[in-house]
Amino acid sequence: MSVVLRRTGWVLGLVALAVLVVGALNLERLVRLSKVISLFDEDRIVANFASMPEIFWSSELTTGNVRDLLVAGGEADLRYAFPTPVQTEFGQVDIDQWVDDRQVTGIVVVRDGRLVAERYDNGATREDVRISWSVAKSFLSALFGVIVREGHIGSIDEPVTKYAPLLEGTAYDGATIRDVLTMSSGVTFDEDYLKFSSDINKMGRVLALGRSMDKFAAGLAERDRAPGELRQYVSIDTHVLSMVLRGATGRSVRELMSEKIIGPMGAQGPVHYTTDGEEVAFALGGLSMPTRDYARFGLMMMDRGRVDTTQVVPESWVEMSTSNVAPPSATGDPFGYGFQWWIPPRSVGSAVGREFLARGIYDQFVYVNPDRGIVIAVNSANRRFREDNSTLEWVHFFRGLSDAFSATGVDAP
Repeated sequence: MSVVLRRTGWVLGLVALAVLVVGALNLERLVRLSKVISLFDEDRIVANFASMPEIFWSSELTTGNVRDLLVAGGEADLRYAFPTPVQTEFGQVDIDQWVDDRQVTGIVVVRDGRLVAERYDNGATREDVRISWSVAKSFLSALFGVIVREGHIGSIDEPVTKYAPLLEGTAYDGATIRDVLTMSSGVTFDEDYLKFSSDINKMGRVLALGRSMDKFAAGLAERDRAPGELRQYVSIDTHVLSMVLRGATGRSVRELMSEKIIGPMGAQGPVHYTTDGEEVAFALGGLSMPTRDYARFGLMMMDRGRVDTTQVVPESWVEMSTSNVAPPSATGDPFGYGFQWWIPPRSVGSAVGREFLARGIYDQFVYVNPDRGIVIAVNSANRRFREDNSTLEWVHFFRGLSDAFSATGVDAP
C-alpha cells in the first residue's frame, strides 16, 4: 500500500510540475501579448523600439569585420551638425522642429563613404539597437539576390510553391517569385496597422504567442486579383519569400542573413532578428541594429552591392531590385516599386537623379541617392506616420539634406 501511495504521490508531483510549467509558458505568452498590445503607446513607443529582443522571441545575428565609416574631419570634429533650415522643394524646414514633430530618434548621413553628420534625440543614443520594421524587407531582397546568384533558385519566374510546398492550395498557389518580390501576389491581406482585427495585427499576435508564421501564411486562402496583375503592398508576401529561401537552401534566414549580408556589409552590431515561436525569422520587419548599421547597408547598395573590393550582392540584382519594375499600383500609390524597394516619384523638372529607399512604419528609412553619393538612415517613433503625404515629405527632406551636404563637400555646413 505504501508503495502505491508513493507512486501516486510521485505521479501527482509530476502532474503538478507539468501544470506549473504549462502555466509558466502561458504566462510568458500572455506577458508578451500584453507588451505587444501596448507596443505603440505614446509613453512607451520610443523605449519599446529599442527593446524588441526583450519583448519578442529573437535571435542574434553573427557579425564580421566592422566596416569603418570614415568621419569627415575626424571623430573629434564631428559635431552632429545639420543645416538649419533645410531647403526643400516645398520651402524651408527647421530640422529641430522636424525632429520634434516626428519623434525622430536617430539620423545618420553618409556622403562618399564618410560620416558627415548624425544626431540622436528623444533619449536615444548611438548604441541603441532599434527596430526598423519593413526596412527589413529590403535586406531580404539583397539576400535573395545572393541566393539566386549562387544557383539555389533557378529563376524568379518559377512558382513559389516549388520551394514552399506548404503553400500549395493556398492563395499563393500560382504566384511566381517575381510576383511576390514586387508585392503583386494578389493575395487578400488587410494591412491596416490601426485596426485590431486586421491581418497585419493578427500576425503580430501570432508572433507574441509564439505560433508559426509559416502556418499563418498557409492559412490565407483568398485573392483580390490574379498574381502579377497589379501591385498592392501586403507584408506577408515577404514572409513567403523567406519560405522560398529556406526551402531552396535548407538553411534558416538568420544563418543566411548573417553569412551573406550582415557580416560582409561590415555591421558593427549587435544585430537581432525577431522570430516566431519556432525560431523562424520575422523577415518582413524584425531586424534591429544601430542606426549606423542601417547606413552601412545603404552604403553597400549605393556602391552597387560592393564593400571595398568584394561584390556582396550581384550588381545586376542591385540595379534591377532598386528600379521601378513592379506592375502599376492598385491603390494609386505615386511611389514606384522594385524588389522590396521603394522608388520615389519625380518632381516636375527635378534634377535629383536616381534614388531609392527602404521604409518602415513609424518612419524608419534608408534613403540612397547614388548620383549625389548620399545615404541617409533614420529611426523614429512617429505615431502620425499615416498622415497624407508623410513619406513624400520625408523624400523632399532627404533631397534637401542631399543638396546641402553635396554642395559643401564632405564637411557638414
